[in-house]
Amino acid sequence: MRGGESAVLERIEKAESRTGSRNSQLRLGIGDDAALWIPKKGYELVLTCDWFLEGTHFLRDKHPAEAVGWKCLARAVSDVAAMGAVPRCFLLSLALPSVQSGAWFDQFLRGVRRAAKRFRCALAGGDTTRTKTILINVMVVGEVVSGLEITRSGARPGDILFTSGRLGEAELGLELIRIGKGRVDSRDPVLKKHLYPEPRIELGRWLAEKRLASAMMDLSDGLSSDLPRLCTASGVGARIISEKIPAVRVSRRLGGGYSPLELALHGGDDYELLFTVPANRLRQIPRSFHGIPLTAIGAITKKPTLLLVDEDGRGLPLPNSGWDPFRNS
Repeated sequence: MRGGESAVLERIEKAESRTGSRNSQLRLGIGDDAALWIPKKGYELVLTCDWFLEGTHFLRDKHPAEAVGWKCLARAVSDVAAMGAVPRCFLLSLALPSVQSGAWFDQFLRGVRRAAKRFRCALAGGDTTRTKTILINVMVVGEVVSGLEITRSGARPGDILFTSGRLGEAELGLELIRIGKGRVDSRDPVLKKHLYPEPRIELGRWLAEKRLASAMMDLSDGLSSDLPRLCTASGVGARIISEKIPAVRVSRRLGGGYSPLELALHGGDDYELLFTVPANRLRQIPRSFHGIPLTAIGAITKKPTLLLVDEDGRGLPLPNSGWDPFRNS
């Protein structure tokens, strides 16, 4: 790797200094054996980490390096948002081939820098090494007021199930990238959700502060895979209405054979929020939040089964066909 590890770390530190995302609670960041973080009284720390792997989560020959930088942070920040928390700082660990330490690396850092500034999340340190493929791990530290955190385990029978945004948009973008030739146009609006996801930080925080959501998680692996996790944690089931699900509009560029409902149910990487609301709080949920649609798609049931109600009113078992790294190839 040109210039060695010290040169790589120096470039990362310079990129961090330009983010404008420094936080007063980050007492010591890059440059020592570990970072120092001073939590606020009355707050709880939220910790999460996320892998972003070449060949599994992105394709080096197609995905723009800047988008890879943005998305590796956005994915982890989304986990913090799903707890009703606010991201504060992150650790970035990289394993890179030496051939990627030049222009690709600079564009990658540009994406990380943009995301850090956008999400107000300061780079506090990390680790680097060399390998044959690009491996990225991001750990995010967030904060939430004690007692206001939202977990997956609070859903109760009769609660109404909501999702933010439109589902399947990221999967649609991925399919377009797969069938395309060469590098993608990062300015293509149809690809935006896949390349530059926006974690719903403000929505999660608002739901927590208003105590409106009884349970919540982010949709990273697809509705059909993530909903079972929420229901299992809460010891409940759910009925969702197929016609209520805010599905993506399929682009003509894909051709035939793509179902909007299938993309919405099983497509990953949307990073929308899936949350439950007690029936007596429904009037406090607007149709949209800062321009993001909020849609009731079903209800929580006492019986621990997951049903998809079709247009004829039939309740069919919901297949778990979203992303699973140990099942999907």
